[in-house]
Amino acid sequence: MTGLAQLSEQMAARLGSRWITHEAGRAQFMAAEGHHEARLPDAVAQPHTIEDVQALMAAATAAGVPVVPLGVGTSLEGNAGAVGGAVSIDLSRMDRVLEVAAEDLLCVVEPGVTREALNEELRATGLFFPIDPGANATIGGMISTRASGTNAVRYGTMRENVLALKVVLPDGTLIRTGSRARKSAAGYDLTHLFTGSEGTLGLVVEATVRLHGIPEAVLAGSWGFSDLDGAVRTVIETIQSGIAVARMELLDPVAIRACNAYAGLSLPEQPTLFVELHGSPRSIQEQREQLEAIGSSHGAAALTMSADRDEQRRLWRARHAALPAARAMLPDAVTWSTDICVPISKLAEAIRHARAAIDDAGLLAPILGHVGDGNYHVFFVLRRDDPASWDKARAVNEGLINYALSVGGTCTGEHGIGIGKRAALLREHGEDAVALMRRIKAAVDPAGLMNPGKVFMREAGA
Repeated sequence: MTGLAQLSEQMAARLGSRWITHEAGRAQFMAAEGHHEARLPDAVAQPHTIEDVQALMAAATAAGVPVVPLGVGTSLEGNAGAVGGAVSIDLSRMDRVLEVAAEDLLCVVEPGVTREALNEELRATGLFFPIDPGANATIGGMISTRASGTNAVRYGTMRENVLALKVVLPDGTLIRTGSRARKSAAGYDLTHLFTGSEGTLGLVVEATVRLHGIPEAVLAGSWGFSDLDGAVRTVIETIQSGIAVARMELLDPVAIRACNAYAGLSLPEQPTLFVELHGSPRSIQEQREQLEAIGSSHGAAALTMSADRDEQRRLWRARHAALPAARAMLPDAVTWSTDICVPISKLAEAIRHARAAIDDAGLLAPILGHVGDGNYHVFFVLRRDDPASWDKARAVNEGLINYALSVGGTCTGEHGIGIGKRAALLREHGEDAVALMRRIKAAVDPAGLMNPGKVFMREAGA
């Protein structure tokens, strides 16, 4: 009996119809949101409880079968693909909000809870979970890639908002990391070791995350500029001035054109900032005045803002739909989304460099992103039957990464490494640091069964 057959016999008995082996069922879990080749898993498990996960991991390890955790499949660097064959563990059914501790500004959730579902649950408490990567990702998936999003400039990333975890290790052992306290000096920081590990060390089955108070007042709107440099300079000066903006998103003219067509907007096709301010009515008015003073010296048009929640939702829905909007720019197009993060002082030059490289290559690629924290995205819009354009996009992407690394930035601010940026990880951290990461991986997962082929390039003979 093969390892997979052995595992199937055990899991079919435990999970019943939640152990999926027929091809049509497996095909629904190919995790192909990004541009990487979709991979058909060998089987799919849908655990409901921590005990299910423990039993599954212990049996998979005993059978020598690799596993890949999966949320709702919104990752963009092939992070959740079944590379080389594996069992996909669909955690989306573990979707309960277990506890809301309003006085402690935290809640405890299962990994399959989506960010939108969590905030709907929290609505009556006056609290919200701020991490907003655009897609309606699961909390477990966001922990896996150390996700960020539009609110990161004020509220931080997943790194700052995860307090404690329950993790099932490859052999089925359940551990708890962190605590409900706001800080701790007790031992190694295992919580943040697993946060961003992309499922290569263990499976997060419960998370304690920070909550924040819903602001008394919110203003949001769009702000056009005569040129890209002026918009980016305004961002840099705003951050350096300490103005507590909640969101500050950049869309270049190509991105605005895509969003206008897709979301029914009528914004001028010029470099544009989407801005949101949180606070008291008086404080956000003061912030607005400070922003306008900065922007006026950088070619800003009128800063159009509204307190109307419907108008705000329409604006941010358009921003969150930027990826499908880009894809709709060409018939039967594929989008390759890459993200880069640089020190805020280097942001203007980084985006100028990106726009010039894209234009010189003759590619269609909007630039947009969470520029308030130095993170920007390029959406290459490509046809499957145009290999020359794919080659150009690869070259441009490598150039963007190399520029970021040359100024002290990183190859990814939030998408993670997956399979798409494994070589870049080595360039960023160097052989010795990556070798240490490999040793940590080997210590926790000696058989190499947790999300194999991700984060690290496969070694010869592996």
